[in-house]
Amino acid sequence: MSKIVVGVDGSPESHRALRWALSQARFYDADVEAVHVYTYTLPDVPDSAVGHPELIDEVIASAKQRAGRVINEAVQAAGELAEGVTVDQHLIRGREAAEHLMRAAADAQLLVVGSRGLGGFAKLLLGSVSQKCIDHAQCTVMVVRGEPPPLPAR
Repeated sequence: MSKIVVGVDGSPESHRALRWALSQARFYDADVEAVHVYTYTLPDVPDSAVGHPELIDEVIASAKQRAGRVINEAVQAAGELAEGVTVDQHLIRGREAAEHLMRAAADAQLLVVGSRGLGGFAKLLLGSVSQKCIDHAQCTVMVVRGEPPPLPAR
């Protein structure tokens, strides 16, 4: 296994997915690609931005900065699990998180996602992103629900 892609959206489930991906990477001597798909919404764009594309650029830059903090905080929170593992962080601006994650995992051996993200209905067992990845990804998909058990020593 040489590459593991993991979706990180800042939710507790995605933090657990990242920790699980990092533990797998340590065990199999693989690299991790942490992917955060972000967007901005119309409420983020003030009415005064109409006719001023530079203001919209500022909103987009601000959204990208927030996304960067989300992924950095997740990697830092993983602590020592990240030590010794090559972790590439990718920010992708877009709306369809599952599509972007599957594209990022096109050459990966494993795609790891949390069972639930930040949106949707809290009572569902699986979120729409994890369900789409299970249904359509070209590689193996691991959906992490709860705290994964530690891997045995190698």
